[in-house]
Amino acid sequence: MPTKRKFPNSRMSSIAMSGGIREILTLAGRMEQEGRSIIHMEIGRPDFDSPECAKKVAVHAIESGNVHYTDMAGAYDLRCAVADKYRRENGMDVDADKNVVITNGAMEALTASMLTLLEPGEEIIVPAPYFSAYADEIAISDAKLVAVPTKMENDFRVRAEDIAAAVTPKTAAILINSPNNPSGTVLTRKDLEDIAALAIEKDLWVISDECYEKFVYDGEHISIASLPGMAERTVTCSAASKTWSMTGWRIGWIVAPESMRQYANKCHQNLTTCANSFAQAGVVEAFAHADGDVKAMIDEYRRRRDMVVRWLSDIKGFEAYTPSGAFYAFPRIAKLGMDGFKFCSWLLERSGVSTVPGEVFGMPGHIRIAYCREYDYIEEGLSRIKKAVESL
Repeated sequence: MPTKRKFPNSRMSSIAMSGGIREILTLAGRMEQEGRSIIHMEIGRPDFDSPECAKKVAVHAIESGNVHYTDMAGAYDLRCAVADKYRRENGMDVDADKNVVITNGAMEALTASMLTLLEPGEEIIVPAPYFSAYADEIAISDAKLVAVPTKMENDFRVRAEDIAAAVTPKTAAILINSPNNPSGTVLTRKDLEDIAALAIEKDLWVISDECYEKFVYDGEHISIASLPGMAERTVTCSAASKTWSMTGWRIGWIVAPESMRQYANKCHQNLTTCANSFAQAGVVEAFAHADGDVKAMIDEYRRRRDMVVRWLSDIKGFEAYTPSGAFYAFPRIAKLGMDGFKFCSWLLERSGVSTVPGEVFGMPGHIRIAYCREYDYIEEGLSRIKKAVESL
Protein backbone atom coordinates (compact mmCIF):
# COMPACT_ATOMS: atom_id res chain seq x y z
CA MET A 1 0.00 0.00 0.00
CA PRO A 2 1.52 3.36 -1.00
CA THR A 3 2.29 5.94 1.66
CA LYS A 4 -0.22 8.71 2.21
CA ARG A 5 2.55 11.29 2.40
CA LYS A 6 2.18 13.90 -0.34
CA PHE A 7 5.01 15.83 -1.92
CA PRO A 8 6.21 18.52 -1.94
CA ASN A 9 6.16 19.38 1.74
CA SER A 10 5.32 22.92 2.83
CA ARG A 11 8.94 24.08 2.77
CA MET A 12 9.49 22.98 -0.81
CA SER A 13 6.06 23.77 -2.25
CA SER A 14 7.25 27.09 -3.70
CA ILE A 15 10.30 25.59 -5.43
CA ALA A 16 9.95 25.33 -9.21
CA MET A 17 11.04 21.90 -10.38
CA SER A 18 11.59 22.89 -14.03
CA GLY A 19 12.63 25.86 -16.12
CA GLY A 20 15.78 26.66 -14.17
CA ILE A 21 19.33 27.09 -15.42
CA ARG A 22 20.24 23.41 -15.14
CA GLU A 23 17.10 22.35 -17.01
CA ILE A 24 17.95 24.77 -19.83
CA LEU A 25 21.46 23.33 -19.97
CA THR A 26 20.02 19.79 -20.16
CA LEU A 27 17.74 20.73 -23.05
CA ALA A 28 20.60 22.41 -24.90
CA GLY A 29 22.77 19.34 -24.32
CA ARG A 30 20.07 17.07 -25.72
CA MET A 31 19.85 19.18 -28.86
CA GLU A 32 23.63 19.01 -29.14
CA GLN A 33 23.52 15.21 -28.96
CA GLU A 34 21.02 15.29 -31.83
CA GLY A 35 23.60 17.05 -33.98
CA ARG A 36 22.64 20.71 -33.49
CA SER A 37 25.36 23.36 -33.14
CA ILE A 38 24.74 24.94 -29.74
CA ILE A 39 26.40 28.02 -28.25
CA HIS A 40 26.26 27.74 -24.46
CA MET A 41 25.72 31.11 -22.79
CA GLU A 42 23.58 29.85 -19.90
CA ILE A 43 25.98 28.49 -17.28
CA GLY A 44 28.15 30.77 -15.15
CA ARG A 45 31.19 28.53 -15.05
CA PRO A 46 34.63 30.09 -15.64
CA ASP A 47 36.26 28.53 -18.70
CA PHE A 48 39.80 28.82 -17.31
CA ASP A 49 41.61 25.88 -15.74
CA SER A 50 42.21 25.88 -11.98
CA PRO A 51 45.65 27.23 -10.96
CA GLU A 52 48.42 24.72 -11.67
CA CYS A 53 49.99 25.33 -8.27
CA ALA A 54 46.73 24.42 -6.51
CA LYS A 55 46.31 21.24 -8.56
CA LYS A 56 49.83 20.09 -7.72
CA VAL A 57 49.30 20.63 -4.01
CA ALA A 58 45.95 18.79 -4.08
CA VAL A 59 47.56 15.82 -5.85
CA HIS A 60 50.40 15.82 -3.32
CA ALA A 61 47.85 15.91 -0.50
CA ILE A 62 46.17 12.78 -1.87
CA GLU A 63 49.46 10.99 -2.38
CA SER A 64 50.66 11.87 1.11
CA GLY A 65 47.51 10.56 2.77
CA ASN A 66 45.60 13.79 3.40
CA VAL A 67 42.36 12.00 2.57
CA HIS A 68 40.47 11.96 5.88
CA TYR A 69 38.13 14.23 7.80
CA THR A 70 39.44 17.67 8.63
CA ASP A 71 38.20 19.73 11.56
CA MET A 72 34.47 20.11 10.94
CA ALA A 73 34.92 23.88 10.60
CA GLY A 74 37.67 23.33 8.05
CA ALA A 75 41.42 22.77 8.05
CA TYR A 76 43.11 25.28 10.33
CA ASP A 77 45.53 26.52 7.67
CA LEU A 78 42.65 27.27 5.27
CA ARG A 79 40.67 29.05 7.96
CA CYS A 80 43.79 31.12 8.68
CA ALA A 81 44.16 31.92 4.96
CA VAL A 82 40.52 33.07 4.79
CA ALA A 83 40.86 35.17 7.94
CA ASP A 84 44.09 36.75 6.69
CA LYS A 85 42.51 37.59 3.32
CA TYR A 86 39.59 39.43 4.94
CA ARG A 87 41.83 41.32 7.36
CA ARG A 88 44.27 42.32 4.63
CA GLU A 89 41.97 42.99 1.68
CA ASN A 90 38.54 43.76 3.13
CA GLY A 91 39.30 45.63 6.32
CA MET A 92 37.44 43.11 8.50
CA ASP A 93 38.54 41.85 11.93
CA VAL A 94 38.32 38.09 11.31
CA ASP A 95 39.63 35.30 13.55
CA ALA A 96 40.16 31.80 12.12
CA ASP A 97 38.68 30.10 15.19
CA LYS A 98 35.95 32.55 16.12
CA ASN A 99 34.51 33.60 12.75
CA VAL A 100 35.30 31.17 9.90
CA VAL A 101 33.59 27.96 8.73
CA ILE A 102 34.77 26.17 5.57
CA THR A 103 31.86 24.76 3.57
CA ASN A 104 31.16 22.73 0.47
CA GLY A 105 30.99 25.73 -1.82
CA ALA A 106 29.07 28.97 -1.44
CA MET A 107 25.76 27.17 -1.99
CA GLU A 108 26.19 25.33 1.29
CA ALA A 109 27.54 28.47 2.95
CA LEU A 110 24.37 30.36 2.02
CA THR A 111 22.00 27.52 2.90
CA ALA A 112 23.67 26.84 6.26
CA SER A 113 23.64 30.57 7.04
CA MET A 114 19.91 30.83 6.34
CA LEU A 115 19.08 27.68 8.31
CA THR A 116 21.08 29.05 11.23
CA LEU A 117 19.83 32.61 11.09
CA LEU A 118 16.17 32.55 10.01
CA GLU A 119 13.19 31.46 12.06
CA PRO A 120 10.32 29.69 10.22
CA GLY A 121 7.98 32.26 8.70
CA GLU A 122 10.44 35.16 8.91
CA GLU A 123 11.09 37.34 5.90
CA ILE A 124 14.35 38.08 4.14
CA ILE A 125 14.52 40.99 1.69
CA VAL A 126 16.30 40.23 -1.59
CA PRO A 127 16.91 42.83 -4.34
CA ALA A 128 15.83 41.60 -7.77
CA PRO A 129 17.30 40.40 -10.03
CA TYR A 130 18.80 37.73 -7.78
CA PHE A 131 20.61 34.43 -8.19
CA SER A 132 17.88 31.85 -8.73
CA ALA A 133 19.11 29.49 -5.98
CA TYR A 134 18.32 32.07 -3.29
CA ALA A 135 14.59 31.38 -3.64
CA ASP A 136 15.13 27.65 -3.14
CA GLU A 137 17.51 28.11 -0.20
CA ILE A 138 15.07 30.47 1.51
CA ALA A 139 12.18 28.06 0.92
CA ILE A 140 14.16 25.15 2.39
CA SER A 141 14.81 27.38 5.41
CA ASP A 142 11.02 27.78 5.79
CA ALA A 143 11.37 31.55 5.45
CA LYS A 144 9.83 33.95 2.93
CA LEU A 145 11.65 35.81 0.16
CA VAL A 146 10.51 39.41 -0.23
CA ALA A 147 11.76 40.72 -3.57
CA VAL A 148 12.62 44.40 -4.01
CA PRO A 149 12.86 45.17 -7.75
CA THR A 150 15.67 47.35 -9.07
CA LYS A 151 15.81 49.24 -12.35
CA MET A 152 18.22 49.20 -15.26
CA GLU A 153 17.99 52.98 -15.29
CA ASN A 154 19.63 52.94 -11.85
CA ASP A 155 22.22 50.35 -12.96
CA PHE A 156 20.21 47.70 -11.04
CA ARG A 157 21.51 49.17 -7.76
CA VAL A 158 19.07 48.68 -4.91
CA ARG A 159 18.05 51.79 -2.97
CA ALA A 160 17.87 51.69 0.80
CA GLU A 161 14.52 53.50 0.74
CA ASP A 162 13.04 50.70 -1.37
CA ILE A 163 14.32 48.13 1.11
CA ALA A 164 12.89 50.20 3.97
CA ALA A 165 9.47 50.21 2.29
CA ALA A 166 9.52 46.39 2.25
CA VAL A 167 10.39 45.97 5.95
CA THR A 168 7.65 44.44 8.11
CA PRO A 169 7.58 43.12 11.69
CA LYS A 170 8.53 39.72 10.22
CA THR A 171 11.66 40.98 8.45
CA ALA A 172 14.82 39.39 9.83
CA ALA A 173 17.48 40.02 7.21
CA ILE A 174 18.59 41.52 3.91
CA LEU A 175 20.46 39.48 1.32
CA ILE A 176 22.82 41.38 -0.97
CA ASN A 177 25.03 40.17 -3.81
CA SER A 178 27.70 42.50 -5.17
CA PRO A 179 28.95 42.08 -7.84
CA ASN A 180 25.55 40.75 -8.76
CA ASN A 181 24.52 37.62 -10.61
CA PRO A 182 22.81 38.13 -13.08
CA SER A 183 23.10 41.90 -13.64
CA GLY A 184 26.82 42.46 -13.01
CA THR A 185 25.99 45.43 -10.79
CA VAL A 186 28.54 46.58 -8.21
CA LEU A 187 27.07 48.41 -5.24
CA THR A 188 28.84 51.65 -4.34
CA ARG A 189 30.16 52.56 -0.91
CA LYS A 190 27.21 54.98 -0.52
CA ASP A 191 24.74 52.22 -1.43
CA LEU A 192 26.25 49.95 1.22
CA GLU A 193 26.43 52.69 3.84
CA ASP A 194 22.73 53.40 3.33
CA ILE A 195 21.86 49.70 3.61
CA ALA A 196 24.04 49.39 6.70
CA ALA A 197 22.34 52.37 8.36
CA LEU A 198 18.95 50.81 7.66
CA ALA A 199 20.03 47.41 9.00
CA ILE A 200 21.24 49.01 12.23
CA GLU A 201 18.12 51.18 12.60
CA LYS A 202 15.73 48.25 12.04
CA ASP A 203 17.91 45.67 13.82
CA LEU A 204 18.27 43.48 10.74
CA TRP A 205 20.94 40.99 9.73
CA VAL A 206 22.69 41.11 6.37
CA ILE A 207 23.81 38.08 4.38
CA SER A 208 26.39 39.22 1.83
CA ASP A 209 27.15 36.92 -1.11
CA GLU A 210 30.57 38.04 -2.36
CA CYS A 211 31.44 35.19 -4.73
CA TYR A 212 32.26 37.59 -7.59
CA GLU A 213 34.33 39.95 -5.44
CA LYS A 214 37.39 39.82 -7.71
CA PHE A 215 35.41 40.36 -10.92
CA VAL A 216 35.14 44.15 -10.77
CA TYR A 217 35.84 46.19 -13.91
CA ASP A 218 34.43 49.57 -12.82
CA GLY A 219 34.26 50.83 -9.25
CA GLU A 220 35.45 48.88 -6.22
CA HIS A 221 34.34 45.98 -4.08
CA ILE A 222 33.51 46.79 -0.48
CA SER A 223 32.43 44.23 2.11
CA ILE A 224 29.47 45.58 4.05
CA ALA A 225 30.79 43.79 7.16
CA SER A 226 33.72 46.24 7.17
CA LEU A 227 31.43 49.23 7.75
CA PRO A 228 30.93 50.58 11.30
CA GLY A 229 28.46 48.55 13.35
CA MET A 230 28.07 45.81 10.72
CA ALA A 231 30.53 43.10 11.78
CA GLU A 232 28.19 41.84 14.50
CA ARG A 233 25.17 41.61 12.17
CA THR A 234 26.68 40.44 8.84
CA VAL A 235 27.31 36.98 7.44
CA THR A 236 29.74 37.02 4.51
CA CYS A 237 29.66 34.04 2.13
CA SER A 238 32.13 33.33 -0.66
CA ALA A 239 34.06 30.55 -2.36
CA ALA A 240 37.06 29.51 -4.41
CA SER A 241 34.77 28.56 -7.29
CA LYS A 242 34.73 31.73 -9.33
CA THR A 243 37.88 33.46 -8.05
CA TRP A 244 40.24 30.68 -9.14
CA SER A 245 37.95 28.78 -11.54
CA MET A 246 37.67 25.97 -9.00
CA THR A 247 33.93 25.25 -9.34
CA GLY A 248 34.31 21.47 -9.05
CA TRP A 249 36.50 21.65 -5.96
CA ARG A 250 33.49 22.70 -3.85
CA ILE A 251 35.23 24.88 -1.30
CA GLY A 252 33.43 27.88 0.16
CA TRP A 253 33.28 29.66 3.50
CA ILE A 254 31.18 31.54 5.99
CA VAL A 255 32.57 34.53 7.87
CA ALA A 256 30.14 35.16 10.73
CA PRO A 257 30.02 36.92 14.09
CA GLU A 258 31.33 34.82 16.97
CA SER A 259 27.83 34.63 18.45
CA MET A 260 26.56 32.81 15.34
CA ARG A 261 29.62 30.91 14.17
CA GLN A 262 29.29 27.84 16.44
CA TYR A 263 25.69 27.32 15.35
CA ALA A 264 26.51 27.80 11.67
CA ASN A 265 29.29 25.25 12.12
CA LYS A 266 26.88 22.78 13.77
CA CYS A 267 24.45 23.22 10.87
CA HIS A 268 27.25 22.73 8.34
CA GLN A 269 28.52 19.68 10.25
CA ASN A 270 25.13 17.99 9.98
CA LEU A 271 24.72 18.85 6.31
CA THR A 272 28.11 17.68 5.05
CA THR A 273 30.40 16.86 8.02
CA CYS A 274 33.34 18.76 6.52
CA ALA A 275 34.68 19.98 3.20
CA ASN A 276 37.00 17.85 1.06
CA SER A 277 40.41 17.55 2.72
CA PHE A 278 42.73 17.62 -0.31
CA ALA A 279 40.64 20.29 -2.05
CA GLN A 280 41.10 22.47 1.02
CA ALA A 281 44.87 21.97 0.72
CA GLY A 282 44.75 23.17 -2.88
CA VAL A 283 42.77 26.28 -1.95
CA VAL A 284 45.35 27.18 0.72
CA GLU A 285 47.93 27.16 -2.09
CA ALA A 286 45.67 29.26 -4.33
CA PHE A 287 45.37 31.90 -1.62
CA ALA A 288 49.16 31.99 -1.32
CA HIS A 289 50.37 31.82 -4.91
CA ALA A 290 47.59 32.18 -7.52
CA ASP A 291 47.11 35.95 -7.69
CA GLY A 292 48.60 35.96 -11.19
CA ASP A 293 45.98 33.47 -12.38
CA VAL A 294 43.24 35.72 -11.05
CA LYS A 295 44.62 38.84 -12.74
CA ALA A 296 44.92 37.11 -16.11
CA MET A 297 41.35 35.88 -15.85
CA ILE A 298 39.94 39.29 -14.88
CA ASP A 299 41.77 41.05 -17.72
CA GLU A 300 40.28 38.62 -20.23
CA TYR A 301 36.78 38.92 -18.79
CA ARG A 302 36.99 42.70 -19.05
CA ARG A 303 37.89 42.33 -22.75
CA ARG A 304 34.94 40.00 -23.28
CA ARG A 305 32.61 42.30 -21.34
CA ASP A 306 33.44 45.21 -23.63
CA MET A 307 32.84 43.09 -26.73
CA VAL A 308 29.49 41.80 -25.45
CA VAL A 309 28.25 45.31 -24.68
CA ARG A 310 29.21 46.47 -28.20
CA TRP A 311 27.21 43.65 -29.77
CA LEU A 312 24.16 44.05 -27.53
CA SER A 313 24.03 47.80 -28.15
CA ASP A 314 23.77 47.04 -31.86
CA ILE A 315 20.84 44.59 -31.64
CA LYS A 316 17.55 46.31 -32.40
CA GLY A 317 14.98 45.60 -29.71
CA PHE A 318 17.59 44.98 -27.02
CA GLU A 319 18.31 47.55 -24.33
CA ALA A 320 21.85 47.10 -23.09
CA TYR A 321 23.56 47.99 -19.83
CA THR A 322 27.30 47.89 -19.14
CA PRO A 323 27.88 45.53 -16.21
CA SER A 324 30.53 46.69 -13.74
CA GLY A 325 31.38 43.21 -12.51
CA ALA A 326 30.81 39.42 -12.61
CA PHE A 327 30.66 37.83 -16.10
CA TYR A 328 27.06 38.26 -17.18
CA ALA A 329 25.08 40.64 -19.34
CA PHE A 330 21.41 41.20 -18.54
CA PRO A 331 19.82 43.03 -21.48
CA ARG A 332 16.17 44.03 -21.51
CA ILE A 333 14.13 42.40 -24.30
CA ALA A 334 10.65 43.74 -23.45
CA LYS A 335 10.41 45.59 -26.78
CA LEU A 336 10.44 42.25 -28.63
CA GLY A 337 6.98 41.40 -27.34
CA MET A 338 7.92 38.05 -25.78
CA ASP A 339 8.50 37.06 -22.19
CA GLY A 340 11.88 35.66 -21.26
CA PHE A 341 10.85 32.01 -21.31
CA LYS A 342 9.31 32.27 -24.75
CA PHE A 343 12.21 34.27 -26.16
CA CYS A 344 14.92 31.95 -24.81
CA SER A 345 13.08 28.86 -26.10
CA TRP A 346 12.63 30.51 -29.50
CA LEU A 347 16.27 31.62 -29.61
CA LEU A 348 17.54 28.16 -28.72
CA GLU A 349 15.43 26.51 -31.40
CA ARG A 350 16.00 29.20 -34.02
CA SER A 351 19.72 29.91 -33.65
CA GLY A 352 21.13 27.31 -31.27
CA VAL A 353 22.07 29.85 -28.59
CA SER A 354 21.28 28.85 -25.01
CA THR A 355 20.50 31.74 -22.63
CA VAL A 356 18.45 32.11 -19.43
CA PRO A 357 15.16 34.02 -19.05
CA GLY A 358 15.03 36.85 -16.55
CA GLU A 359 12.04 35.24 -14.87
CA VAL A 360 14.45 32.71 -13.32
CA PHE A 361 16.12 35.65 -11.53
CA GLY A 362 12.92 37.33 -10.42
CA MET A 363 12.93 39.93 -13.21
CA PRO A 364 10.83 39.31 -16.34
CA GLY A 365 11.60 41.15 -19.57
CA HIS A 366 15.34 40.37 -19.48
CA ILE A 367 17.66 37.52 -20.39
CA ARG A 368 21.01 36.55 -18.89
CA ILE A 369 23.98 36.00 -21.18
CA ALA A 370 27.09 34.45 -19.60
CA TYR A 371 30.35 35.48 -21.24
CA CYS A 372 32.59 32.93 -19.55
CA ARG A 373 33.62 31.15 -22.75
CA GLU A 374 36.33 31.84 -25.32
CA TYR A 375 36.18 35.27 -26.99
CA ASP A 376 35.44 33.99 -30.51
CA TYR A 377 32.86 31.52 -29.21
CA ILE A 378 30.96 34.32 -27.44
CA GLU A 379 31.14 36.52 -30.52
CA GLU A 380 29.67 33.74 -32.64
CA GLY A 381 26.81 33.43 -30.17
CA LEU A 382 26.11 37.16 -30.26
CA SER A 383 26.23 37.14 -34.06
CA ARG A 384 23.59 34.40 -34.08
CA ILE A 385 21.42 36.32 -31.60
CA LYS A 386 21.60 39.47 -33.73
CA LYS A 387 20.70 37.59 -36.90
CA ALA A 388 17.78 35.83 -35.18
CA VAL A 389 16.36 39.00 -33.64
CA GLU A 390 16.62 40.89 -36.92
CA SER A 391 14.47 38.19 -38.52
CA LEU A 392 11.57 38.92 -36.17
